[in-house]
Amino acid sequence: MQLVFATNNPNKIKEVQSLVPEYIKLLSLADILCIEDIPETTGTIEGNAKQKADYIKTHYGYDCFADDTGLEVEALNGVPGVDTAHYAGPQRNANDNMDKLLKNLEDKPNRNAQFITVIALHLNGNYYEFTGICKGEITKSKQGEKGFGYDPIFRPEGYEHTFAQIDLELKNKIGHRGLAVKQLIKFLNSYS
Repeated sequence: MQLVFATNNPNKIKEVQSLVPEYIKLLSLADILCIEDIPETTGTIEGNAKQKADYIKTHYGYDCFADDTGLEVEALNGVPGVDTAHYAGPQRNANDNMDKLLKNLEDKPNRNAQFITVIALHLNGNYYEFTGICKGEITKSKQGEKGFGYDPIFRPEGYEHTFAQIDLELKNKIGHRGLAVKQLIKFLNSYS
């Protein structure tokens, strides 16, 4: 089975590739020569994942899946949410995003947050959706060098370390993207 993972993020590809069984050949956007920016304009995490998957299916014809992830912070009424990647501006800089979030939480005792990943799958003319949620909290400072995005300031529930301090295997086991990908793989295994 061959599937396009509709992302240009090498970190996401690495995370997902480590979870996908060998019988699934994962193609990136670069592999199918898709160099344009795929729109993400729906205003919801689910909508953006579907929009990206629809774009690849419509314009390139491949069976594919796309994901969208948001970090929802309780004290900020779910912000940054759908704007997670460009919270501090269109430059999509992880350090800028983390700095802005830490500043906005400075006087807030409630640091509860959750990551949510939605995967949209187009397969043989049908559409499917899978969701992974990881609850945790925002730390008061950056901790760790691993991972990407907000990983240095997100501590998953029940753990002492941030996503940036744990190895990829554990992150995939407990993290939002890993949980959504496991649902996808379980579905693909039963499908084939």
